[in-house]
Amino acid sequence: MAPPVFGTPLLPWALYDYHVRLYRSGDQGAPVRDIQGRLSALGFETAEEGGTFGPETASAVVAFQRNQGLDPDGIVGPETWRALVGAGYRLGDRLLYRRVPMMRGDDVADLQRRLNALGFETGKVDGVFGPETLTGLLDFQANRRLPEDGIAGHEVSTELDLMARATAKPGREGVRDQQWLAELPSNLVGQRIYVDAFCRNDEEAQAAWDAATVFARIIQDLGAHPVMSRSIDTAPTARVRAIRANRLGVDLTISFALPGSEQEGVFYFESVHSHSPAGKQLALAVAACVNVPIAGRTVPILKDTRSPAVIVTLTDLGSKVAGAAAQGVIDLFAPEEPGPETPDEV
Repeated sequence: MAPPVFGTPLLPWALYDYHVRLYRSGDQGAPVRDIQGRLSALGFETAEEGGTFGPETASAVVAFQRNQGLDPDGIVGPETWRALVGAGYRLGDRLLYRRVPMMRGDDVADLQRRLNALGFETGKVDGVFGPETLTGLLDFQANRRLPEDGIAGHEVSTELDLMARATAKPGREGVRDQQWLAELPSNLVGQRIYVDAFCRNDEEAQAAWDAATVFARIIQDLGAHPVMSRSIDTAPTARVRAIRANRLGVDLTISFALPGSEQEGVFYFESVHSHSPAGKQLALAVAACVNVPIAGRTVPILKDTRSPAVIVTLTDLGSKVAGAAAQGVIDLFAPEEPGPETPDEV
């Protein structure tokens, strides 16, 4: 396996992300030196030496997190570490294939983007080599009469380069989102809406649950079918909740969360490689009613769900916010009819 671009192989302590503890200001040692080296190689200079996690390293981590659409808390945990390692790879640096834990990285995202553009659907361009990416790769190999082994190596990269010179099309994931927007009904009747309450701590679990249940009652009164992501006394991870949304085949996902280290806002899926047009339109509609800005993020509930999804993130998650979020969804499905043209509009 080829090392990341700056030539530092993975250290034993970090071969798998579940071995990564939280690294933050004040920490020292080889893991911090590794983090600093990876940040510098990606253009996020730390100017600190000796493996000390100081203020400049924290600033570099925050800048990297913002670039990757992660929670900019300045702490290197499993999500940030996965992104940091993955950002060091380019397509062709290593063999890509389906495994457990799943392979992640910018090279995987590039593979997904190229396959999608050629019509071999891999789902969202999220940089995770999952079952949809494997299916798209196998279809591509069969179509191009390549060995159908589900491994993206030099031969696949070369063939993709040749195809890219012959055609340039939008990715299938973008086409699917545009089709979803074009086919929106004029009301919520029959829509299966996944209502998600974040639960990273007890305070958030209760606040998000209260907002989620109010939102669910409002849309249910309008004929929608709300599906709660969890019960009041459970706290499944975001990935588990995203998997459940996919299994249920919901039409869209609305999450409620407290900001934590984040700014207030409505978040949709956006990475350095792609974004969800439908998710962005949903975020714009909801944010207009909640009166907060929108921003792209790559957190699991946005990245791993197949349906358009947003996270409503406010300090005060009350019934007023839930009602405003519901109005935003209503507005997306039934936008106001344009008024008569004025002379200036002709």
